[in-house]
Amino acid sequence: MTHPFYAIHSHGLIRVAAATPRASVGDTAANAAATIALAQEADDRGVDLVVFPELNLTSYAIDDLHLQTAQQRATLSAIATVVAASATLRPVLLVGAALVRGGRLYNCALAIARGRLLGVVPKSFLPNYREFYEKRWFASGAGLAGLTIELGGETVPFGTDLIFAARDLPGFVFHAEICEDYWAPTPPSTMGALAGALICCNLSASNIVIGKARERAMLAAAQSARAICAYVYAAAGPGESTTEVAWDGQGLIHELGEQLAESKRFATEPELVVADVDCERITQERLRFGTFNDAAVLAGHPETRMRRIAFDHAPDHDDTSFTRTVRRFPFVPNDPARRDEDCYEAFNIQVEALSKRLVAAHAETIVIGVSGGLDSTHALIVAAKAMDRLGRPRTNILGFTMPGFATGEGTKANAWALMRALGITAEEIDIRPAAQRMLEDIGHPFSDGEPVYDITFENVQAGLRTDYLFRLANQRRGIVLGTGDLSEMALGWCTYGVGDQMSHYAVNSGVPKTLIQFLIRWCIRTDQYDATTDAILSTILAQEISPELVPAGADGALQSTESMIGPYALNDFFAHYVIRHGLAPSKIAFLAWHAWRDASVGAWPADLPATARVAYDLPTIRHWLEKFLHRFFTTSQFKRSAMPNGPKVCAGGALSPRGDWRAPSDGNATLWIEELRSGVPTG
Repeated sequence: MTHPFYAIHSHGLIRVAAATPRASVGDTAANAAATIALAQEADDRGVDLVVFPELNLTSYAIDDLHLQTAQQRATLSAIATVVAASATLRPVLLVGAALVRGGRLYNCALAIARGRLLGVVPKSFLPNYREFYEKRWFASGAGLAGLTIELGGETVPFGTDLIFAARDLPGFVFHAEICEDYWAPTPPSTMGALAGALICCNLSASNIVIGKARERAMLAAAQSARAICAYVYAAAGPGESTTEVAWDGQGLIHELGEQLAESKRFATEPELVVADVDCERITQERLRFGTFNDAAVLAGHPETRMRRIAFDHAPDHDDTSFTRTVRRFPFVPNDPARRDEDCYEAFNIQVEALSKRLVAAHAETIVIGVSGGLDSTHALIVAAKAMDRLGRPRTNILGFTMPGFATGEGTKANAWALMRALGITAEEIDIRPAAQRMLEDIGHPFSDGEPVYDITFENVQAGLRTDYLFRLANQRRGIVLGTGDLSEMALGWCTYGVGDQMSHYAVNSGVPKTLIQFLIRWCIRTDQYDATTDAILSTILAQEISPELVPAGADGALQSTESMIGPYALNDFFAHYVIRHGLAPSKIAFLAWHAWRDASVGAWPADLPATARVAYDLPTIRHWLEKFLHRFFTTSQFKRSAMPNGPKVCAGGALSPRGDWRAPSDGNATLWIEELRSGVPTG
């Protein structure tokens, strides 16, 4: 596939690798050969940056041999060999070596690209405790800036003030630190990130003891989250001296606190662990996190002190596949334990939020319209749990089923069954007479018997339901509980004003439709209610999503929401990357295509029904993404600008104008749609 859409570099993605070569005890020629072999493998796999372990060319655990002239000269020869071999290779290499400069020996990281030595970064923090004695051999590079070193007849930048940036590939900006540096309270990579590096790298030896692998992973995750970067960590593996310690060769790649890849550890063969890091996502995260800039200001603007070493990477924009796992459901983890933890938190956020609002409003009752659909079902079970938590009877929940012209007997029966099972006060108000009168009053053709089912026909019913609920709340000293979810607010799939867009408290407004389904499953699985309620909840989960505002056609088919606005699985995917990350539409389409194009590939949330495990091709994704962009940016913001209060639930964002999302109500989607059309192939 030759279209730029299929290339990772078109979407701000950089392929990185943590390398674990077979080490030696000071055999620099063997170390150079092992380094080159992995560099060649990385080239074959389309890698842009390879991080090797600390002192991988010199060897780490050789103690006083570091101070031998023969060893030092052999290291220089190994460097020259690797630099020469890199001339025809794609990846930038970060290798480790001990170098003499100014009568001192430094533990260094060397950046090498296409036959050129870009710069040398000395280690800042030298461990000299427990099994470590680095100050016996090495000098600290802390504070060294603006310097050079002579290597191979060339003058090369030297110091801890270096970051490296590709001239021809935006986002490919990296920083190097060495082992102990990221165990320090002030890791040098923090300054590198504040100066603009998006990928922070650690060349580490790090012998292994029980529990240390967890500690390394914790530090890499924490630094990638705190410094808002990708973090690539490579530790020394088998072959290093085991005179006093042992090695496991742990390789880690993290991004914004999330682990993307990890090596096998204790492997007998060399290993290259590879992942595609999203530098566009990292940049967008920094733009959203003002504290990142404040930290740069407080640190005296590190970018004014750091030297940016430029190089030409020559990306070819070919399709080099995609090594990153993209969750189909960004709001729902695939891992069952994490899924259940997230569901527990989401559900209890809603219950706590509603409990507080009831107390603050001095409300005696909750008034809710119960349709037998997903959203009103979820809002009702949250309300039941809130009443339980407050020690109030569930009969203080006043549930109303309000059948209209297209209400199905099945959904109405489910509504009644659920209300009875939960023990709330249940009533029915048939809105058809009032709707018929309103349609007559405004001269709508339906009132004369014509089968005209337009938006007015639908909204007369939706508006009447809300009007009844508000008047009932006035009458019965209660608040109207909104049932609409985040997905509907993103799409504008709600009736404005006197309609389901409005309520006294919108408890579902921070929860996307896909997560609501998993929350209900979680309630069933964890016995939040009784067996009778669980059975009804299972029945509701199995039915098709429908607004039931238009009568069934001649074939008996009910009005289908997803046939009109697109699959909620795709819409929630789109919403996540628009709201939370602000990615370009072509990038969102690229991620969606890789996530959804093959139902047999990749993980699914464990309790997702088999019938929901479907695939979407690129034309389908492109079609529904364009519809989503139009609805989100052009037609629905005015509804969000006037939405009622409701709790934020997902880190992925919320749409309240008082919270995560502020946008003009009279905006348009032109530039987003044009970017999609120009950036995504039609076939």
